[in-house]
Amino acid sequence: MADIRAQLRFLSVSAQKVRLVVDLVRGKDANTVLEMLRFVPNRAAEPVLKLIKSAVANAEENFGVSRDDLYVATIFADEAPTRKWRRFGARGRFKPLLRRSSHVTVVLSERKD
Repeated sequence: MADIRAQLRFLSVSAQKVRLVVDLVRGKDANTVLEMLRFVPNRAAEPVLKLIKSAVANAEENFGVSRDDLYVATIFADEAPTRKWRRFGARGRFKPLLRRSSHVTVVLSERKD
């Protein structure tokens, strides 16, 4: 069976912050991950939860795989384009602001018992 893959692109949270959430769920069962992410207080947890729900739904609809057999094989967060803003400071200077974003990819696999 092929691996089930889902992507979330241009998430407006930095990749460094998303990796904190992503590292919690790597290698765990899909049902456990869905329950766990509901209670993680990070801002990145909600979009990652939505992404994993989408991947599980894809697996059930397109491949006919049971939700109980799925686990998170790989999940990673890469950097996306950074928006550069500026805030003006004292004495005619300006302070650059970097609004970072990220791409998240999840791959689910079926457990072979």
